[in-house]
Amino acid sequence: MGSASSVTVPYAAYLRVYEPLGAFPEPERTHWERYARRASLPCAQDELRRSLADLLPTPPVPVPVHESGEAFVAFQDGVLCVCPWRTRLRGWLALEELSESLPAPVLDAALPPVVRRQAEADYERWQERNPDARPWIRTATWQVPLRWFVLFSDEEREYGKGEGGAPGRDGLVLRYRTPMVQARRRVARGLRTLKDAIDEGPLIDGLVDVGRWLEEFHPRSLVELDYGGLVHMVPEAQLAEDHSAGDTAEGLAALRAGDGVRAGRAYERLTERWSAVRNRQYAN
Repeated sequence: MGSASSVTVPYAAYLRVYEPLGAFPEPERTHWERYARRASLPCAQDELRRSLADLLPTPPVPVPVHESGEAFVAFQDGVLCVCPWRTRLRGWLALEELSESLPAPVLDAALPPVVRRQAEADYERWQERNPDARPWIRTATWQVPLRWFVLFSDEEREYGKGEGGAPGRDGLVLRYRTPMVQARRRVARGLRTLKDAIDEGPLIDGLVDVGRWLEEFHPRSLVELDYGGLVHMVPEAQLAEDHSAGDTAEGLAALRAGDGVRAGRAYERLTERWSAVRNRQYAN
């Protein structure tokens, strides 16, 4: 059996925001400027492996004791943009979601109540000192939420082998990247279309939440949707044919045109594709 440092961790996809260096206050700005010059930068699999290592001790460590000084970096129009990991904050947020999604006996077996209570108390104290904190990364397991695709166009799709140092360098990469202004514009337009066509529901609520999150960042940021570990579990032939952002855009365009049949076909393609992916978590 491989160690946590060598195993490939699947299942998770990511929505990331890379902010321009100038958006960070000192001394953090200088830290990221120096950090970006490193010869080797970590990938998403590295981050997940470190999280797994924290779960190996007894009792497990659900949230890191110290905040990570790591980040993903990218360049947009020659400007260095940074996406801090903030694994401690994201660990607290994930713990909240876990408590809402797992049955109590399962949760207690994985993370004893005393461990969870300590983490919750730590988070409350931390929030008092950092009331405006927000993560640069959102994570989804066993799926890419359909609302994420609204932010992107099919032309922004990147598919192929990852480059050294990129988030998916361990193999195939399927991702989308777009400027923040474009992502916000698409969210606003998508919300107008959905509210005109359907009653309020989870898709609208989720898109409103994503839009509010995007407003927290610098307007010249870069927004990325990365299939992450999902590329390790979905056959390459299916990945090559996956144009979910294009299907989403087609469905919204059909709704705007009043073409319910075409919109239904696009939605059916999306739901069939992602239902098949989610069902893999129950396979033996």
